[in-house]
Amino acid sequence: MRHLRITLLIALLAVTGFRASAQTLELSATGELLDGVAAVVNDGVVLKSELAVEMDRIVARLQEQGTPMPPARQLAQQVLERLVITRIQLQRAERLGIQVPDELVNQALAGVAQRNNIPLADLPGLLAAEGINYNSYRRELREQLMLEQLRQRDVISRIVVTPREIEEFLARQEGRAFLNHDFRISHILVSLSAGADSSEVNAARERIEDIHRRVLAGEEFAELAIAYSDGQQALEGGSLGWRRGDELPSLFQDVAPQLAPGEVSAPIRSASGFHLVRLDERRGGERIVEDQTRVRHILLAPNEVLDDAAIQQRLVEIRRQIIEDGADFAAVARVVSEDPGSAIDGGDLGWSVEGDFVPEFQQTIDGLGLGEISKPFRTPFGWHIAEVTERRTHDATADYQRQQAIMAVRNSKLGEETELWTRRLRDEAFVEYRM
Repeated sequence: MRHLRITLLIALLAVTGFRASAQTLELSATGELLDGVAAVVNDGVVLKSELAVEMDRIVARLQEQGTPMPPARQLAQQVLERLVITRIQLQRAERLGIQVPDELVNQALAGVAQRNNIPLADLPGLLAAEGINYNSYRRELREQLMLEQLRQRDVISRIVVTPREIEEFLARQEGRAFLNHDFRISHILVSLSAGADSSEVNAARERIEDIHRRVLAGEEFAELAIAYSDGQQALEGGSLGWRRGDELPSLFQDVAPQLAPGEVSAPIRSASGFHLVRLDERRGGERIVEDQTRVRHILLAPNEVLDDAAIQQRLVEIRRQIIEDGADFAAVARVVSEDPGSAIDGGDLGWSVEGDFVPEFQQTIDGLGLGEISKPFRTPFGWHIAEVTERRTHDATADYQRQQAIMAVRNSKLGEETELWTRRLRDEAFVEYRM
C-alpha cells in the first residue's frame, strides 16, 4: 500500500453503527443497576452493562430497518457472543503490543467528520445529538483500529497472492461478465471447529438444513441470521453488503451469479462450516475513466534533533537547490527522502486519483501546475515538497481489473481465513457465561 494513502477500513465507524463500550454501571429501563458480569473471558470480563448497551443499539437499528427480531434471549446470546469474540481479539492485540497512536485516531475521526460533511470540531456535537459520548466513541474507534491491525498481522499479511493466481484469475474473467457486476448478498453460517467429528458435522448439517427449510417456508432470512448464524455479520441480518463479482468469496462465486434477486442457495459446505447465501440485489458494471495525476515528493519528518521549523527550513533549501541550482529532484529524493516506499524511485508515487492521498497532500498537489514544485507543507507523516510531473484522463478499466484481481484473490481467501482464525481464537479461549 502506498505510504501516504489512507488505508483504514472504517466502515464500522459510521455514527449510526457505533457500539458504545460502556465500562461503568448503567441503569435498565426499570432503574435497576446492571452491575454484574455477563461473561468471563480469559483474564477479563464482559459486563452486563456492556451487553445492555449493545442490545439497545442492535434493537434500535433493527427497528429502524424494519427487520423482524428473534426472541430476546436468542438475540442476547448472539450479541454476547460477539462481545466475547471482540474481547478475545482485543486481549490478543494487547498481548502482542499493538497500539494505535493518537494521530491515527485523529485521522480516522477526521474521515468520519468528512463523510458526514461537517468540520471535525462539530463531530462531538453530532455524536451527542445521537446520544453518543465523544470520549467513548473515540475509545471504540481506537479499539476498531487495533482490531484492524491485528487482522492485518494475523490474517491478511499471511495471505499470499502469486502472479500465477492473478493471471489465472484474469484468464477466468474472460467471458464471465458477472465479475464486473456488483452483488449485494446475505449469508448464514453454521460453523464447525477444525477438529469436528462426524456427529458434530451431522448436527451442523441438520441445523443448516432446518434453517434452509424455514427460509423456503417464508421466514425472514435476516431474522434467522440474527438468531442462528455464526458469521461475523449475523447481527447485520447476515448482510455482506455490496461486493463486485470478482470480490465475492470464492465459495460464493459460482453460486451468487446463478441466483435471482431474493433467491436463496442450497446449503454449501466449506472448511469453516455450512453456508446459505441469498442474493439481495445485482447491478451491472461500467468502464472506468479517471482523471489521474503523477506526482513525486520528498518527505522529511521531525525528530529529536530537528524540529518542525528546522525541517521546514531544510526543505526550503532543497527546493531552492532544485529550482535555482538545477539539482535533479529524483536524485535528491533518493538520498534524503524519508519515505521508504518512494525514495528508491526518486520520490515517484505513481499515478493517483482524487482521494488517494491524505487531504493535506491532495489539496497541495491539486493546486500545482505541471513541473511546479510546491513550497514545504505539513501532513500527518511530516513535511513534504511535491512536484506534479504528468496529468491524464485514462481508461483505467484494465488497470482496475488487474488491481481488482489482486484484491479478489486475496479477498476470496480472506473471508474463509478470517472465519477460521476467529473460530480458532474462540476455541482456545477460556469463556464462562454468567447468564
